[in-house]
Amino acid sequence: MSVLSIDAGTTGVTALVVTGEGRIAARGYQEFAQHFPKPGWVEHAPEEIWQATLEATRAALSSYDVAELRAVGITNQRETVVLWDRETLGSPRRAIVWQDRRTAAICERLRDDGHEDRVTELTGLRLDPYFSGTKLTWLRENEPHTWALVEAGRYAVGTVDSYLVARMTRGTWHVTDVSNASRTLLLDLSTGRWSGELCELFGVPTDSLPELVPNWGEIATTDPASFCGLELPIAGMAGDQQSALFGQTCFDAGDTKCTYGTGSFILTNTGGSLERSDAGLLSTAAWRPPGGELVYALEGAIFVTGAAVQWLRDGLQIVGSAAETEAVAATVDSSEGVVFVPALTGLGAPYWDPRARGTVLGITRGTTRAHLVRATLDAIAFEVRDVVATMPGADSSPLRVDGGAAANDLLCRLQADQLGVPVERPEIVETTGLGAAFLAGLGAGIWDTTDDLRETWALDARFEPSGDPAARAAADAAYARWQEAVRRSLAWATD
Repeated sequence: MSVLSIDAGTTGVTALVVTGEGRIAARGYQEFAQHFPKPGWVEHAPEEIWQATLEATRAALSSYDVAELRAVGITNQRETVVLWDRETLGSPRRAIVWQDRRTAAICERLRDDGHEDRVTELTGLRLDPYFSGTKLTWLRENEPHTWALVEAGRYAVGTVDSYLVARMTRGTWHVTDVSNASRTLLLDLSTGRWSGELCELFGVPTDSLPELVPNWGEIATTDPASFCGLELPIAGMAGDQQSALFGQTCFDAGDTKCTYGTGSFILTNTGGSLERSDAGLLSTAAWRPPGGELVYALEGAIFVTGAAVQWLRDGLQIVGSAAETEAVAATVDSSEGVVFVPALTGLGAPYWDPRARGTVLGITRGTTRAHLVRATLDAIAFEVRDVVATMPGADSSPLRVDGGAAANDLLCRLQADQLGVPVERPEIVETTGLGAAFLAGLGAGIWDTTDDLRETWALDARFEPSGDPAARAAADAAYARWQEAVRRSLAWATD
C-alpha cells in the first residue's frame, strides 16, 4: 500500500509515492514559470501550476503500479491567492504569490486606521503583504470587473490547495484546511472558523471561501478523467510548513523544525495552547484531526533563502545549479567580509519590513563569485539564527532541518555554528511532501496513529557546533556584521 503526495511549491510541483514504511518509492518534479510584472510583484499562472502537477504525477507513476495507491495527499505554498471559474475551472488572472509586496500601502492604511491590534488578536498574524487577505482587498479595489464575479458567486476564491482539489475533482469540492486558512487573515484562530468580522474588514464575501475540513480523513475524491486516470480519496492536506512539521514527526509541544525552501520557516509545536509572541513570531494553526481539537504552532517566516540561491543561478548566472553552491562556497574559508541581505521581496520575521531590499556590503576588487556564494549560505544561517533567538526553548535543543538546501553539508555546519546547538538532518529531507503523505495515510488507514509515523523517522546526519572558543567568537562577530547590514537594508523601497 502507498500514498501519492502532491507538493505544490513556489517554483515547482513534486509528486512522491510514499510506501507504508515511510519510504519514497517514486518521484516526479516539474518547474513552472515565475512572473514579475512590476518590481516587488510576483505572480503564477494557475494553469501552469496545474499542468506541472499533472506532469510531475505522470513522471512519478511512470514506473510505479498505480494499483498500490490508496490515497492522495496535498501540500502547497500557503498564502498565494487563486481565483477560478466554478464552471470552467479557468482562472481569470494570474495568482498573486505569497512573496508579492504590492499590498504594502493597504497594510499601512489599515494599520493607520487602527485595525492591526484586532487583526492580530483574531488571527495571530500581522498586517503584512505576505498574507492572503490584503491581496484580495487589492483585487477588489483594482480589478472591479473581476471582483464583481467573485461577489456574484461565479468565481471561487482559494489558496493553491483549494485550486488543486477543484481541478482534481472537476470542480466538485471547494475545500481547505485550518493550516492554510490560518494564513489568510480571515480565520478566527481561537475558533478555527472563518470570521465574518475579518471578511467584512477586507471586503471578502464569506460564501466565496472554501469549506473548512480536517487535515486528514474523507475530504474529496479525484475524478479519473481530470487527474491522470486516478479515482482515489484525497485523504490529507496541509500548508507546506505545517506539513513539514508533521513530516518531521514533531507531534509534541516543543518539537521544532526548520525547512529550507524558497524561504525558510521555523515552526515549533505548541500543542493545544494558542501562544502569542511579542518578538515577531506568528501564531498559526498546525493541524486539526477529524473530530479533534486544533493543534497550534509558533512560526518564524523568512521570505528568501532558497530563492536567493535561485537568483544566483538565474539572475546573476554565477552558478549552474543550487547543488553547485556547496562546492563553490567551499573554495574560500569565509566570505572575506562580504555580507548579503537577501531581502529580495522584503524581510519577514523578526523584522517585518516589506520595504527592505536586497543588499550586498563589503565588496572589494578581490571579491569573487565564491565569496558571494559563501555570503549567501551565511545569510541563510544568519536569518535562521534571527528567528531561533526569538523562539522560546528552540535555542537550547537540536534543530531538525529539511528541504532542498538541508542536503548542503556546509550550510548545516554553518547553521550549527551560528546556533550553538546540533543540527539534525533526516534521511528523507522532502518532509513537506512526506507530511502530506502521512496525513493522507492516516486518513486512509495505512497508519493507525502518529506513533506509527514516529517509527519511520531516521537520522541521516548530525552536525555539532564547533567547540573552539575562537570559532564561536568568529561566528558571533560575523552575525554582528549581518545585523548591521540588515539595518542598512530596511525601508529602502519608497514606492
